[in-house]
Amino acid sequence: MRTIKKQKMKICSIIMLLLCGQLVQAQPTNDQEEIKAVVDGFLGAMEQKDTLALDSLMHPNCMIYSTLYNEKKEVQNEVLYKLSLFDYMARAMKKQYTYHEKIWNYDIAIEDNIATVWSEYTLFVGASEQLSHCGVHSFQLIRTPQNKWQLVSIADTRRTRNCIEAQTAQTDEQKINTLLDNWHQAAATADEEVFFGSMTDDAIYLGTDATERWTKDEFQKWSKFAFDKEIAWAFTPSKRTIYFSDNQKTAWFEESLDTWMGECRGSGVLRKEKGVWKIQHYNLAVTVPNDLVKCFVHLVEKGKCNRK
Repeated sequence: MRTIKKQKMKICSIIMLLLCGQLVQAQPTNDQEEIKAVVDGFLGAMEQKDTLALDSLMHPNCMIYSTLYNEKKEVQNEVLYKLSLFDYMARAMKKQYTYHEKIWNYDIAIEDNIATVWSEYTLFVGASEQLSHCGVHSFQLIRTPQNKWQLVSIADTRRTRNCIEAQTAQTDEQKINTLLDNWHQAAATADEEVFFGSMTDDAIYLGTDATERWTKDEFQKWSKFAFDKEIAWAFTPSKRTIYFSDNQKTAWFEESLDTWMGECRGSGVLRKEKGVWKIQHYNLAVTVPNDLVKCFVHLVEKGKCNRK
């Protein structure tokens, strides 16, 4: 009997050890930071022409794709295998070719053991760092059996116009603040093109009245009388707070507005389309002090208010 009990205790101990080992192994790691470090490490190794570092970051079958336009404006695709990249690095070292690549943002998507990183970049060359070209990188990664992230493919676009530089780089928060300020200014100056051009095609606008729920087209038709004037409406924003989704493609905000109705509150959702933020949803609300709510409700119920 003692032998059986000892065996049972031994088996339980082994099971507990195995479970503890699984728990330790299952502890979540900061995948986003690790993936970002792989991308940064790859770009840094390219600049330093460190083939050993590149080899450790890239899968043996990793491929690099570039899409650009030739002089005839025809699409031209270039494919570079991992070994071919190392041949290119050797030639670059002989020519003492130097460059610096600046990544402006990281849009990281992860699902189980695969990940994608979408990043805008600008390439500067030479000691004086002259602008060469810019575009977008798309990095594809997998998680290896050793629980490390590794590059399996890299694709990029290349252009020489509308490139981001240090002096023109803006954060998404700055871009959204500028967009919303210009949007309110467009209403104050009856600039219909800027006002509705700042909204997505499927945008929704909620006004202060319970019946005021408009699609973009409906809102544009309804507000035509206002935009035919010198001023559609003048709202001055303040106290704005902006929030972002993890992939930096969606943002939402809240703001206080100084209006002819007194202090109002605006809130909404923005979506990033081809690198440009646009308003997808906006909700305008009149603020009523708590100690005046009963009086406000009474006026609405009794209808004793001058509607002119």
